[in-house]
Amino acid sequence: MVDRRYLLKLGWGALALASLAPVACSGGDDAEPAVDAGVSASIVVTSTAFSEGAAIPIKYSCDGDDVSPPLSWTGVPEGTRSLALISDDPDARGTWVHWVLYGITADVDELSEAVVTADVTAMGAKNGTNDFKRLGYGGPCPPKGSPHRYFFKVYALDVELDLDSGAKKKELLEAMEGHVLARGQLMGTYQRQ
Repeated sequence: MVDRRYLLKLGWGALALASLAPVACSGGDDAEPAVDAGVSASIVVTSTAFSEGAAIPIKYSCDGDDVSPPLSWTGVPEGTRSLALISDDPDARGTWVHWVLYGITADVDELSEAVVTADVTAMGAKNGTNDFKRLGYGGPCPPKGSPHRYFFKVYALDVELDLDSGAKKKELLEAMEGHVLARGQLMGTYQRQ
């Protein structure tokens, strides 16, 4: 990835060319590969609300009910002690975090629609703080224009994390480092007219 500060020194033409370059397909921001470096196992994440690469229904956005979509997953490896979920938009100015959820027990393989946004959910998982500065899920809410991509990433961990509710994505990533057994994601898009 090209450092845009360096391009500013080269002039606006170089900056414009760099903005046309393809976005790295890491499924999120650049900080995450260190968390799951070397992870070969893969979790398959799906939703009954939208399929991979398809549009996320308005119901799950700030233009609708702003509730979390139903998600399910398979392929959680043996030895998993807990699961974590991060949902973010790498197409915002800087990756925008929409949901941080952790402490999901290893026997859980789905989240129903409209997971509560309280400190602790009914299943005992803890909500972190999103970039809207609130607990739980905050749906797609991009500016009008091009569609944005939204990644729902599920991590299988070999530990139960010792994090209070309200942790931010960065804190969760730090706590997960070296503990990721498997990872999977579902990507949907949303565009405001």
